[in-house]
Amino acid sequence: MKKLKFPTAQTILIIIAIIVTILTWLIPAGKYDTLLYNSNNNTFIKTSLGNNTELPATQEVLHELDIKIPVEKFINGGIYKPIAIPNTYKELETRPQGIAELIQAPIKGIIEASSIIFLILIIGGLIGIMNLTGAFDAGISWMSKMLLGREFILIILVTTLIAAGGTTFGLAEETMAFYPILIPVFLAAKYDAMVGLACVFLGSGIGSMCSTINPFSTIIASDSAGISWTTGLENRLIMLVICLVITILYILRYAKRVKADPSKSLIYDQKDELEQLFGLNTLNTKKFTNRLRLIIVVFTLCFVVMIIGVSFLDWLFVEMTSVFLVGAIIIGFIAKIKESLFVEEFAKGAGTLLSVAFIVGIARGITILMEDGLISDTILYHASAITEGMNKGVFTNVMLFIYGSLSFFMPSSSGMAVLTMPIMSPLADTANIGRETIVDTYQYGMGLFYLINPTSLILAALAIVKIGFNKWLKFVMPLLLILTITTMICLTISIY
Repeated sequence: MKKLKFPTAQTILIIIAIIVTILTWLIPAGKYDTLLYNSNNNTFIKTSLGNNTELPATQEVLHELDIKIPVEKFINGGIYKPIAIPNTYKELETRPQGIAELIQAPIKGIIEASSIIFLILIIGGLIGIMNLTGAFDAGISWMSKMLLGREFILIILVTTLIAAGGTTFGLAEETMAFYPILIPVFLAAKYDAMVGLACVFLGSGIGSMCSTINPFSTIIASDSAGISWTTGLENRLIMLVICLVITILYILRYAKRVKADPSKSLIYDQKDELEQLFGLNTLNTKKFTNRLRLIIVVFTLCFVVMIIGVSFLDWLFVEMTSVFLVGAIIIGFIAKIKESLFVEEFAKGAGTLLSVAFIVGIARGITILMEDGLISDTILYHASAITEGMNKGVFTNVMLFIYGSLSFFMPSSSGMAVLTMPIMSPLADTANIGRETIVDTYQYGMGLFYLINPTSLILAALAIVKIGFNKWLKFVMPLLLILTITTMICLTISIY
């Protein structure tokens, strides 16, 4: 009997698109008035049923419109998209979407999200070139050899560095190549394979959960919420440090216990099997040369330049994408990669993220279906009614668990962002909190459930390391509980 396979994110999105199309026939149409800041003449443009009214860009105007947002967030570019004005919802004549609109929606979504999609593809090409140079593998292998005999430092550095990759560019699928490299090191140090698995998978998970400049979650989600990705960056940095420290201490505690008494290992019954599977001969022997060190520096500088450009030079997606393209070319020259091979590997790298790009486009198409069918604001209106009067601390933590639950059906962070943010983020206005808090609940909720989500990468990682899902759950559940409580506390503190 064939095992049932959970559908892909793309299939789930298409199913959702069909459901949304049906809903446009069932849900009443409606629309909020919107407010947009015009930086050219420092005014607000209020749109109501297609009619535009120009208003002074002052805090008094926002107060009169019952918008609980500091005017500075509009003026400094933090909010650059139209926002819904509370208490202005109006029912309209229904506009149901048909089969033609359903078929065209993904195409429209891909076109509309083209700037984000090209950023994703170019970053994929850059990662493909990095993998070709072997800089990632050689750097990690060099580090493991340097720390032999001081493996607790290895645990700290590997988890931290992979978390850095997760928080900056969403390092996730790429970590699959690290397990065969690192597991033998931990086994030789008298740890077990669970320690190596935890360092890589939890490092990636915590980094992505507390993403700071990750284009596949933070930037896409903030863009979809109508705010700058730098808004709320400080809170996410604090969460990254707190959660990473907790995770590292948790792994160190387990590793120390296993090293002192191997029978305490959760996978002790597989000890001989795993030691035979992961021999020390699988270690990467490529030398970490000065050339490879320079490549790592250039790769890192791409993100540094991007941060400076967005923060101080008002860069958008075109400029950010250009930085990563130039970075890939420079790395190609440093590594002396032939032109034909460079093009081939860059295309392969971009191809590995093509599915992510399509997810963004299809999900944006679903938003278009809801907008064209005039049901987005209706859903928002009723959701706002449910949360009306709810304590903002309770509201924030409820959103955390909502996103955690949704991530089972939509494990793609980029797909989740562009699908839900246009609807969820305005709820922050009615709860009197910043929209960056909704971005945080989206990242933290997805990130926490990612650690045990069978539709994420955990099953693939466990298959490589030959560890059962039940044993992983036994290892990670206490940590998940600690991280969840910590996240709820930090979220609550951040909004008061």
